[in-house]
Amino acid sequence: MCLGPLGCLLGTCCGSAAASLCCSCCPSCKNSTSARIMYAVFLLIGTFAACIFLIPGLQDKLATIPALCEGSDAGINSALGAIGSEGLIDCSKVAGYGAVYRVCFAMTCFFFLFAVIMIYVRSSSDPRSTIQNGFWFFKFLILIGICVGAFFIPVNGKFEPVWMWFGMIGGFLFILIQLVMLVDFAHSWAERWVGNMEETENKGWYVALLGVTFLCYAGVIACVVLFYIYYGGSGCGTNKAFISVNLILCIIISVISILPKIQAAQPRSGLLQSSIISLYVMYLTWSAMTNEADRKCNPSLTAIFDPDSADADTDSVYLGFDSQSIVGLIIWFGCVLYSSIRSSNTGQMSKLTGSSERVLLDEGNNPSSGDAESGDTKVWDNEKDAVAYSYSFFHIMFCLSSLYVMMTLTNWYSPSEASLTTLYANSASMWVKIISSWICAALYVWTLVAPAVLTNRDF
Repeated sequence: MCLGPLGCLLGTCCGSAAASLCCSCCPSCKNSTSARIMYAVFLLIGTFAACIFLIPGLQDKLATIPALCEGSDAGINSALGAIGSEGLIDCSKVAGYGAVYRVCFAMTCFFFLFAVIMIYVRSSSDPRSTIQNGFWFFKFLILIGICVGAFFIPVNGKFEPVWMWFGMIGGFLFILIQLVMLVDFAHSWAERWVGNMEETENKGWYVALLGVTFLCYAGVIACVVLFYIYYGGSGCGTNKAFISVNLILCIIISVISILPKIQAAQPRSGLLQSSIISLYVMYLTWSAMTNEADRKCNPSLTAIFDPDSADADTDSVYLGFDSQSIVGLIIWFGCVLYSSIRSSNTGQMSKLTGSSERVLLDEGNNPSSGDAESGDTKVWDNEKDAVAYSYSFFHIMFCLSSLYVMMTLTNWYSPSEASLTTLYANSASMWVKIISSWICAALYVWTLVAPAVLTNRDF
């Protein structure tokens, strides 16, 4: 779509001459979009680094490197014969959840710093807009510097538990942002397909709408059945209550979406949006149940497919990638990508991102299109009169996204002071996610009911 400017923007790291040479082979793109893509790349690089630190056995492998880790048998004593030396670094900081917390702490500080710097930037005439849309090499150095500094935070059992609560609150807020994006995506999807059906009178669009809606509801039903079987066994009353309540909520929002009064206020509102939201509610329900302290009510996929290998007596879990983390990262990646390339003029997204209506209406008009053939410009300024989105809120959103990544990679569990490779089920995070699912349903209902009730307001 607009990935070509990545090479162009990276070229600016080496100077204007290199940038001009690189940009000559890139497609035209708005600077508001290219900048958001670059910040998304920074976030993805940090996430990839955090994933590397979760590789099983990484700390043990590092300990085998001579003269590297403190307290290792193969330290400087054996390698260099330096009596009394204890190694160069504390390898416990560069492996396991501790390293994930520090990398995500650095990303959070980085985006928060730019959120503060970009307060009240109104157009590209503000000098700070140049900082927002350029200087990528120096920004990358700043991010690396903060990350390196984060690894000097002492391992004393105080930083991780405190930062976990920051991560839990930030992750909860990002889940709400994910919801708004999901609602916007569902409405945009339905409106486009219904519009295509009305314009072309092609029944294929109608069949596609029915097909996607059917698949989403089939997924919801499948989730409910599997949840009752594997997470709602004997003694799992809390999980049963979560499943039942959220199933009822999914039925309620589906019924509300097709009420005559709702349809009169929003003719293109329907079951497609409700099915997508219901599926997301089921995901949040599953995510909450994976934080259940009782391992009998929280089986891993290994325990489900191979019951004989399950360790039902162990309350701690190994820190690594599980199915819930993978699904959470996929949804997170979709939201980050959506927020980077999407300029929405729908009520929810435009108010959330602070988008300028005028810029959104003119976003398809490239003022420099006449020079495109000559290669004079490739990344063009579409924010001379007003910014296309709120710079500060964009960075706040990525700040919360960093915290959400941290909690997702550690499965929202509480760090164990006894081990760097195990975490313990956290009932607080379970309630954070289940309450998020209820707020999710409530917010979607509000987007349906508000236009019908508050008729004198523009939604």
